Amino acid sequence: MAAAFCLFLSLIFLFSPFPAQGEIIAEIKQKQGEDEPYIGVNIGTDASNFLSPSDLVSFLQVQKINHVRLYDADPDLLKALAKTKIRVIIGVPNNQLIAIGSSNATAATWVGRNVVAYYPETTIIAIAVGDEVLTTMPSTAPLLLPAIESLYSALVASNLHSQIKVSTPHSASLILDPFPPSQAFFNTSMTQYLLPIVKFLSRTQSPLMMNLYPYYVFMENKGVVPLDNALFKPLTPSKEMVDPNTLLHYTNVYDAMVDSAYFSMKNLNVTDVVVLVSETGWPSKADSKEPYATMDNADTYNSNLIKHVFDKTGSPFHPETTSSVYLYELFNEDLRSPPISEANWGLFYGNTTPVYLLHVSGSGTFLANDTTNQTYCIAMEGVDTKTLQTALDWACGPGRANCSKIQPGESCYSPNNVQNHASYAFDSYYQMEGKSPGSCDFKGVATITTSDPSHGSCIFPGSKKEGNNTREVVNSTQVTSGSFLSYGSNRKSLMDSFLTSLCTIMFLLSNSYF
Repeated sequence: MAAAFCLFLSLIFLFSPFPAQGEIIAEIKQKQGEDEPYIGVNIGTDASNFLSPSDLVSFLQVQKINHVRLYDADPDLLKALAKTKIRVIIGVPNNQLIAIGSSNATAATWVGRNVVAYYPETTIIAIAVGDEVLTTMPSTAPLLLPAIESLYSALVASNLHSQIKVSTPHSASLILDPFPPSQAFFNTSMTQYLLPIVKFLSRTQSPLMMNLYPYYVFMENKGVVPLDNALFKPLTPSKEMVDPNTLLHYTNVYDAMVDSAYFSMKNLNVTDVVVLVSETGWPSKADSKEPYATMDNADTYNSNLIKHVFDKTGSPFHPETTSSVYLYELFNEDLRSPPISEANWGLFYGNTTPVYLLHVSGSGTFLANDTTNQTYCIAMEGVDTKTLQTALDWACGPGRANCSKIQPGESCYSPNNVQNHASYAFDSYYQMEGKSPGSCDFKGVATITTSDPSHGSCIFPGSKKEGNNTREVVNSTQVTSGSFLSYGSNRKSLMDSFLTSLCTIMFLLSNSYF
């Protein structure tokens, strides 16, 4: 019945008057201007075997990532970014604030060494002065504005102040009573520092940088904030958050956080500063204390956020203005201190394989080579044989992966070891599940790779070399007379797979536009 209903819906979809292909392409092209909202990435470097600057830049170009935020001004990386047109926010580390805020000469030297030396070959667009200084280093607060103004004066002296903005990223915790957004206000104990900073941003037409994490809002308000609100999932009207003062409807936590920043500035009588989201994201892994830090949720949040930005719907309070966003972060930083979630915010592992599969095809130019393309699931190196064997047995048994080619005498039997056989079985299951988030895990012994693991005559299920060969389903690592499904059962399975695929295509087509 479900399959028949799905087919019925598919036919409706196919013959419904959806927008013409030309209209869809035209809309995507409209998203490519530099004045349009964009998605960038934060690049933290606390990762083992971190890419060389040249390799990192090549990776950014392959992924079509055109905006990055650095937490410092690494000279080798700034050199590597030259002539790439990748737009860069460089950072003043917190430990340099005191020196820069205390001396105009030090600020001028910093700009000469880290900006003038590379601009315009390296497209530096902003300086982020410190990071969450007012909440993490309150004793340094009096020096924050002097540091900002000294750096700005140095840019003026070099005639770069109109091309390069100066701002400072704030923590969302600086905003008190954030919901409803119309009641939000900046922590009054920091007003003496914030008011002149916001006025500076207004005077220089610079953005208010905010680090906004719906993940933490959800974790701190479980039972009050539904998970769907935090993940941008569609809501029924009854579940939408309504601001009783403005009657504005909020379908997601992110928009409410953006508007809380706007209302907080409004309470300081500043209404002409745009919010730039300098950090946001969702962790993909954590310990038992953070059960919602999963690959599925991380994929859902970041994929939906990207679509939300490129839809250019703004926020309920400012529908005419869509904030640009920097995702936290590009790579997992495995050298970060506990908790485990701290090391697992990345879109990619340090070796550039995706942590999970963002679904962003058609969403502007960011990651236009959707990370669902040509990925494979293989066994991780260094896992003990017993653990791998257990995962292999599950994949070929309850998982119903096609394990026929790793049987004796078949093309993928050699080399005859658990590592090789597990990799083939894992990839078979992963491809069978449509590369869905979480389907390449096997209790932590599998990993995603973009390198085709096929070798010799052994062609892996996800390889383009495989073609459209018919795949049989094996439910055991040992082939016996009872291993294969009966013909009638297999035919039904194939029909179900066809209908499921048709529904999936229907879903993807609809989401690629809307």
